[in-house]
Amino acid sequence: MNAIPVNPIPVTTPPENTPPENTAPEDTAPATAPPGPDALSVWPGSAREEADGRVLVGGVGLETVAARYGTPVYVLDEAEVRARCRAYRGAFPGACVHYAAKAFLCRAFARWVEEEGLGLDVCSAGELELAVAAGFPAGRILFHGNAKSPEDLRAALRHGVGRVVIDDPVEIARLAATVDPGRRQGVMLRVTPDVAAGAHPKIRTGGEGQKFGLSLRDGHARHAIARILDQPRLRLTGLHCHLGSQITDVAPYLVAVRRLVGLMSRVRDAHGVLLPELDIGGGHGIAYRPGDPVLDPAELGRRVRAELAAGCARAGLPVPRLVVEPGRAVSGPAGVAVYRVLAVKRGPRRTFVAVDGGMSDNPRPALYGVRYAPRLLGRPPAEVAETETVTVVGRHCEAGDVLAEDVPLPVGVRPGDLLALPAAGAYHLSMASSYNLVGRPPVVAVADGAARLLVRRETAADLRQRDVGL
Repeated sequence: MNAIPVNPIPVTTPPENTPPENTAPEDTAPATAPPGPDALSVWPGSAREEADGRVLVGGVGLETVAARYGTPVYVLDEAEVRARCRAYRGAFPGACVHYAAKAFLCRAFARWVEEEGLGLDVCSAGELELAVAAGFPAGRILFHGNAKSPEDLRAALRHGVGRVVIDDPVEIARLAATVDPGRRQGVMLRVTPDVAAGAHPKIRTGGEGQKFGLSLRDGHARHAIARILDQPRLRLTGLHCHLGSQITDVAPYLVAVRRLVGLMSRVRDAHGVLLPELDIGGGHGIAYRPGDPVLDPAELGRRVRAELAAGCARAGLPVPRLVVEPGRAVSGPAGVAVYRVLAVKRGPRRTFVAVDGGMSDNPRPALYGVRYAPRLLGRPPAEVAETETVTVVGRHCEAGDVLAEDVPLPVGVRPGDLLALPAAGAYHLSMASSYNLVGRPPVVAVADGAARLLVRRETAADLRQRDVGL
């Protein structure tokens, strides 16, 4: 299976004085998804096109899924998810690999992740409760969040999560006061290492001036560490950082490791404490269109482990256990969103192809300007040789409800056709809404030629049941 590219990333380690906002050299060439004529290169590794134009994923035709479960529908390739979990375990031997549940979570997915030996990180009591309901061991769960509610903390302690990642000074006393007498809760501290990385300003979380973590630069992180160490009901196991999302360059991670090892050294000198864990977060970029840059986990693992070992040797520290948190890179390429065309509108400047979903089931183009490569399903190759530039839009009452702007589709797209968007397994259903009171789509798993429903479609009855004000 070609699920995760293994082509090397020619990145040189930046010098110590690399400016925080320029951690990646301009001439760095990141790895890319396989370019060229293979339009299925960003699809699940099991995807194949039949002679009649039908596309199969996991041995199941997408047209068959659409006919059985309706549209819009998310299709998730179980084998692709499992292969990506295994690839991460192989890329980070001896490390803890935790899947970031915010990318996508359902009970079946949690079970796949657990069976493949990964841990889990969650950001709310809701995500935690769902994972535990699926049988996920709470001791292998990290609990994140920049503003955890008292109920979040109570749920974390009630279920016995392995680590709570402290993101704000107020959480120190609040969590310590919630822990039962005679117990100690393992915690990590989220540090802002002043390394900005990510594909869009709204998803860069490692620099100064954003809401996550405590600053390494101004001393807030060191002050919080001292406070945690003074709490007998808390046990500080390590440091945590998360630089951003959709990162396609190794270099920012190396800078972050170097800076956090420096902080670990200062903790030892000031408090006589050796921290046994270092969590570098996730944010690993994937390809949404053929030729897009990606981050190779094998190269990332090799470079990060080498930097960590070298930094600890210089500081005279034992090498802490590494923790890494891929989310999108596990679930994203395993998913395909399938829509039905409702209308084709030809104007003086653009041709709009309107589908039966939109920003309620995929808000990412509106939020971050993400670009996709939609594909027409079910037409023989002879009928799709000639293309035209169109804009694929959704059904919602917003001018910004655009799924794919200025993309090539075969000439003659018409109402009733099916369109598929690959790389739809992350931040689609997890960010979906019921805008215009349109129910959220179902999730269908495919594997070995069979399809099964994981998450059912949200119905009008579901939406009515929440309206209790009459």
